Amino acid sequence: MGFGQFLAAPEIKLKIVTYRDVFQNTAQESSRFGEEYEKLSAVIKLDLKDISKLTIKEGDTVIVKNGFGKVVVKAQKSGYEEAHPGIAYMVNSPWSNVLVPDETGGSGVPKFKNFEVTVQGAKGEKVTGIRAL
Repeated sequence: MGFGQFLAAPEIKLKIVTYRDVFQNTAQESSRFGEEYEKLSAVIKLDLKDISKLTIKEGDTVIVKNGFGKVVVKAQKSGYEEAHPGIAYMVNSPWSNVLVPDETGGSGVPKFKNFEVTVQGAKGEKVTGIRAL
């Protein structure tokens, strides 16, 4: 047992932008409850600087939460050439929808493109299953 086991995982605040993905959409058509759909949907894409701040590696699970919900998803590098620390991307799915604020500002349309969450490593935790959502 090392001293590090008693330290809390670093937590950072991020803005989330959701997007559509043709491969995830195809997997959804095949089986909304299938492994492929979960693999493509239960993901957060992070900037390399944010991955470093969280002291995680690509493929590790992270807890993403705000006042509207909480999910455990896998972390991935965003793959964008231009740095975007503080901004993360999630495909539009049940996992991201749990976090979308219900406030619409009178428009009736939720804010899918710019909402705040906190993220921290979730070493050893499994991805939140779709049936739990």
